Amino acid sequence: MPDTAQSREGNTPVSQPIPEIDILWITAGLGCDGDTIAMTAATQPSIEDIVLGAMPWIPKVHLHNPFLAMANGDDFLKPFHLAAAGNLSPFILVVEGSIPNENNKQEGYWASLGTNQETGQPITTCEWIDRLAARAWAVLAAGTCATYGGIHAMEGNPTGCMGLPDYLGWQWKSMANIPIVCVPGCPVQPDNFMETLLYLLYMPPVAPP
Repeated sequence: MPDTAQSREGNTPVSQPIPEIDILWITAGLGCDGDTIAMTAATQPSIEDIVLGAMPWIPKVHLHNPFLAMANGDDFLKPFHLAAAGNLSPFILVVEGSIPNENNKQEGYWASLGTNQETGQPITTCEWIDRLAARAWAVLAAGTCATYGGIHAMEGNPTGCMGLPDYLGWQWKSMANIPIVCVPGCPVQPDNFMETLLYLLYMPPVAPP
């Protein structure tokens, strides 16, 4: 069966069958990474079920999570840069940890992921969200911190952090017209999150085998 979608290093029309999809998982928010660790206990479905193709009628999944990936450094960040440039589509963006306010200080930054190869400066978490969210097929907030800001969002915290819906806007929708999908919990209940992710994976049209 010929591939009816465009190359993964290019924009795949949402209306066309999607043979493969990437999950770009950012753990560089203000959090403890407990939501990622909790996912390793999921069984209905498990991460292995999703990534190894045990679930029928979903696209082939490529998971990019810094704790679970074999790649590291620039190799790990390559798909993030491709997606931010519009050269990797479709993808689902998962954000873990609360979102700091990078505009409430005169210098420095609160959270970052990787380094800008042109400037040598850290790429802030907020910059990644700004660059990726608009291009994402769907966006998930994993855990209470990403959903509502969590304990870090208490009054007096100098980071001014917040949940992803507060950062993007509660009426925000993805390129597939999907609102921000929030799965709270501290940490998030593993099967609840994986069931939600699986539901999203069943939404795009998939080429028949």
